[in-house]
Amino acid sequence: MKKRYVEVGIGGRARFWYEAIASKFSETCELVGICDISETRMRFCNRILTETYGQKPAKMYKYTEFDQMLDELKPDYVIVTSVDRTHDDYIIRAMKKGCDVITEKPMTIDENKAQAIIDTQKETGRNIRVTFNYRYAPHNSKLAELLRSGVIGDVFSVHFEWLLNTQHGADYFRRWHRNKYNSGGLLVHKATHHFDLVNFWLESFPKTVFAFGDLNFYGMKNAEKRGVEHFYYRAHGNEYAKNDPFAIDLESSEELKGLYLDAEKDSGYIRDRSVFADDISIEDTMGVIAKYDNGTILTYSLNAFEPWEGFNVVFNGSKGRIEMKVVEMSYINAGGEPEAEGAVKGAHITVFPMFGKPYDVAIDTAHGGHGGGDPILQNDIFGVPEPDPLNRAASAYDGAMSILTGIAANKSIASGMPITVKDLIEF
Repeated sequence: MKKRYVEVGIGGRARFWYEAIASKFSETCELVGICDISETRMRFCNRILTETYGQKPAKMYKYTEFDQMLDELKPDYVIVTSVDRTHDDYIIRAMKKGCDVITEKPMTIDENKAQAIIDTQKETGRNIRVTFNYRYAPHNSKLAELLRSGVIGDVFSVHFEWLLNTQHGADYFRRWHRNKYNSGGLLVHKATHHFDLVNFWLESFPKTVFAFGDLNFYGMKNAEKRGVEHFYYRAHGNEYAKNDPFAIDLESSEELKGLYLDAEKDSGYIRDRSVFADDISIEDTMGVIAKYDNGTILTYSLNAFEPWEGFNVVFNGSKGRIEMKVVEMSYINAGGEPEAEGAVKGAHITVFPMFGKPYDVAIDTAHGGHGGGDPILQNDIFGVPEPDPLNRAASAYDGAMSILTGIAANKSIASGMPITVKDLIEF
């Protein structure tokens, strides 16, 4: 008997899930239903399922028919890949209908929605899986192994900087993510990956968070500094956009055109907004300091306008230091193959013993998005999971704790005060 899946939210990120079911895991899994605001997007999905993979089309439901889909199809699992602010609604409704849930990060965007999810999970006993694929990347897993082996002893501090370049970083300022109401800002939507990695590496959770954040590069107030002479609402059909290095062409790929430009008539969603508009409410420059339950101090920065993509992370311990640098391929969501998302161009780990010579650590190579983590995560969810001493599968608790760092950071930016994480939610 095949495991039955439905998916809600059939935009660019949804492809990662439904194509895996239709290809590598088609013998044991089946996508029986899809749900979205746009029939055009759903038809695009079904065209891929039938023409590319020879699978049956999934039954289509409007977003107002989500409960009807669950009642009629009785799926085992609901995959949530909708706009972030709607995750909690679909997760909760799915659990109340007796389904387990697989949700894209972030699990949700604020503490009230997170509390409702946790309460409903307790009430229903259903399982929630948050898809933190970065945990599975070989370099991130190797770092966890090193730390758990005690090679640098007790970890006292972590410095972690993440860089989004002007291709990928700018994309968050064109899309629905540009409004905190939809995404919680980059400290929730994007940094949930990063804060989860720190929680995973340290095997601990944040206690107190303090943060600063500003919109320094994008947005209308910065347009003149960036040399923008003419404001435009969107790129498609606009002469001024032709000379804007931050504009994207929705006709440049079949996926961008099919999922967004062609779908505008029934979704109302404009995917190619100007990054120098006046309605952007998220930050592009962020700094966070956090104290963990185990005493470790984290300093973290996220900048969305850098010349290269990737991250540097440093661990300082009682027996030495570990440094890791990772350079990633840049990409535009839904602008190409899913394998390009977060693919690694180079990863380097060096251990500096307290009283010994530094040495480099070999890292396994892996293909696929998010540093090679995507195929392993997909197998972990849809296939037969391999034994995992690192326990990389992320639960609802992990999902909540990763976003609570970002939620606390947002509150700190707004108030100018440190935030105690345990005051935000009750488990």
